[in-house]
Formats: sequence, C-alpha cells, structure tokens
Amino acid sequence: MRAVTTLSVVVLASAGIGHAVVSSLDAGIARVDAFKDMKNRPRAGHGMNVLLVGTDGRDKLSERDRRAYRLGGVPCHCTDTMMIVHIAEDRERATVVSLPRDSYAEMPAHVDVNSGRRHGPHPVKLNAAYAEGGPQLTVRTVENMTHVKIDHYLEVDFTSFMKTVDVLGGVQVCTPTPLKDTYTGLDLPPGTHTLMGGQALQYVRARHLDVASDLGRMKRQQRFLAALIGKATSSGVLLNPMRFRDVTRAVLGSVRADEGFGADELLDLGRAMRDFSPSSSEFTTVPIAQMDFQVKGIGSTLKWDAAKAARLFRSLREDEPLAVDRPRRGPAPVPVEVAPDRIRVQVENGSGTAGLAKRVDAALAGAGFATTRLPLTAPTRVKRTVISYDPRWDRSARSLAAALPGSELRAVPGQGPLLKVTAGADFADARKVRRVRFEDPARPEQNVVRGDEVVCPARA
Repeated sequence: MRAVTTLSVVVLASAGIGHAVVSSLDAGIARVDAFKDMKNRPRAGHGMNVLLVGTDGRDKLSERDRRAYRLGGVPCHCTDTMMIVHIAEDRERATVVSLPRDSYAEMPAHVDVNSGRRHGPHPVKLNAAYAEGGPQLTVRTVENMTHVKIDHYLEVDFTSFMKTVDVLGGVQVCTPTPLKDTYTGLDLPPGTHTLMGGQALQYVRARHLDVASDLGRMKRQQRFLAALIGKATSSGVLLNPMRFRDVTRAVLGSVRADEGFGADELLDLGRAMRDFSPSSSEFTTVPIAQMDFQVKGIGSTLKWDAAKAARLFRSLREDEPLAVDRPRRGPAPVPVEVAPDRIRVQVENGSGTAGLAKRVDAALAGAGFATTRLPLTAPTRVKRTVISYDPRWDRSARSLAAALPGSELRAVPGQGPLLKVTAGADFADARKVRRVRFEDPARPEQNVVRGDEVVCPARA
C-alpha cells in the first residue's frame, strides 16, 4: 500500500527538469542489492518492470501519529503490499499489477537472513519471502511465479507515504458509500474528500470495510495511486524545480532502491513521461482461482488462476496493454452505489420555466434512470433542484444526486421507492453515472481499469 509513494517518486524524480536535482535524489536514496548472484532468471521482455513493495516502518513515526492513525503494536519485518509496475517501452503507458500478500507461493531454496539456516524450496504466503530473505528472495520468488524479469526494485514505508501526500497538498478521493473501519480509524461519509498524509494512510490500509477484505483494499490502493498520479502531473510539480525539490526531500528518507536505479535512469525515464496522466495508467489484480486455498502449516491462502495469470504476465513481457481502448467523449461516468436503471424517478417543474421538467426527464432518461416519462408541474417553486426520497432508499437517492450536482436531498418518510425530482432554475444537465463494483479477480478481462476511470470526476 505504501508502494504508491514509490511510483510517485519515479514520476516526480524523472521529470527531466535538471540533472543536478535528480542527482541529489539519487544521492539520498538508500541502496539495496536486490539482484546479487541471481541465476536462471526469466528472459527480458520489452519495457521496464519495477517491483514495488511496501514495508511497515511504523517505528519511524511519532507516538502521537501512531495513536492518531491506529498504528499500535510492533512493526513487522515483512511486506503487506506488492505491485509490479510495467513501464511501456514507448513510455506512454504504465501497467500496475497488484500481487495479494496472501498469495500461495513456492519459495525457492535460500538462506534465511534471520537464522542463517539453509532452506529448500517450500510453500509460503507471498509476503513471507521478504521476512525470510529480504529484497533478493522477494524478487526471486516473484520472478519464479510470474516469469517476468524484474528490472528494478523499490521499497517504501508509512513515513514516505504520509510525507509525499502532505507535500503535494493532499490527494482527492471520492466514495459513493460511507467508509468506516474501526481498525484503522477511517471514517469517510459519501462524497469527495481531500486526504492528507495520515488520513490517506488510513484509506489505503483499511481492509475491514466490506466482504472484499484485502482484495477490496487493493482496489482502493489502485484508485488512490491513480489520483496521486493525477495530482502530481497536474499540479505543476514536474515542471517546478523548487516544488520538485520539496517533494523529493520529503520522501527520500524512507525509500530503498536497487543499485542500478540511479539518476541517469530516472532522468531518461522522465524525459519520455512528461505527458503522463491518469489515462496513461491501467490497473489490475492477478487473477485468483481459489479464495480460501488451505495449505498445511500455512493456513488460508489465495491460489492464482494459472492459465489467466499466465496470459496476464505474457502481456507484460510482450509490452501489450491490458485495457481495451475505449475512446470516450466527455467526462467519465460518476461512480455510484445503485445502477441508474434500478432507480425510478418522477420529475416535476418547480422553476416556472416552461418545458424544464420535460428537459430534466429526458436528461435523466439519457443518463440511464428509469423516469416515468410523464413530467408534472410542482405545487411550489424552488430555486435549487430538490430530490425527495424515502430514507429506506437512501442509496438510490445518493446515486441520483450524483447525476444532479448541486441538488438538495430531502428525506420524506413513507414516500416509497419512487424518487421525486423538483427541478429548479439551477438545473444545467444530468451527469452520466455507473454502478461501482469490485471486479472479480478471477476474470482479468473484466478486472482492468484505466486511471481516468477511477479518479474523481471533474467538478462541474
């Protein structure tokens, strides 16, 4: 989950704004030999593959922050988030593949870094590779599982994540549903929010919000990463040496990278990625065949779908995009809880402007809502569009409100499932909306999204 910071470092540090600035970044990054004496590695494909891992590092935070953001307990020498970021050879696309920490893995033979004992190949959960053999064993295990050659290794922790978000001025996220997790302390009502470092950490750590658990958390991490890329590329950081310097100084203390990922590599990468944006990125999770694969001595693991995972990683090796090109006119649909075709709507004209109710009814029908197609005249006038709803259908009401930005929600107990829109003079148009789903991780063809599809919609 903290690995999102590292990708931002790659984007920011490689903006091509001057070798001196990037060289100072190079000097500040702690180095790790993640590829020492590695043999029988997969053949190199096209493009660049970066393994991003997130480590705990809560011991670097103040006691006040640990209490505020529910970071009690002792830090673990382990990774709980792992991603492969594939940078296309033409530097116009980044593909992010999340690898669940509880994935069933076959550990190669190695020497345990803690005990010094030599172990033969044995089954583990994927996140155990770091605990037993550090970055090198982690890279070896991932390469064995994916047959994708890892070109670079980057590692971050809580501290770098929070500092990066803070120095960027916060990152915007949106949610059509309340997000409340008593474990992390996250408590967000429906709507759009700008999260600063600590609250952003709660957002990407939360895994007790729904039945999707860790897979749901990875989806939120992907959405956050897309939003972070959008903030970094649209805020002028990449073209402002002073802001760039501030961002890099904020995160350097907690980042570790392999020896070969230096200033020249960052600079070359950045020169080709100046026009990077959320639409240049795509996100997916490795396909899962069995959610509760029991292994003796290990417990419940996630077993990958061998055939579908092989197709996914072959696409990375061959530098092929995962997302089907879906050209779109206009803004992306707003994510909502309830599909619009499940929401019945009666439109009334409360403005006094002739024909307004008919226009609103047609706009909502065009956005997919089940309108009555029989617009009426409201008994009273309103300046601001009002959505009247029975509290039992509050999720439908919020979904309808997302299509009518600026409208007022008014609860009317006993009204029933039919929602009523009283159109005011403020009406401009109806936004397109779409129901948010946690895609099935076992079906990668339905589990790939582009960054511009998961960031918050632009405000009207």
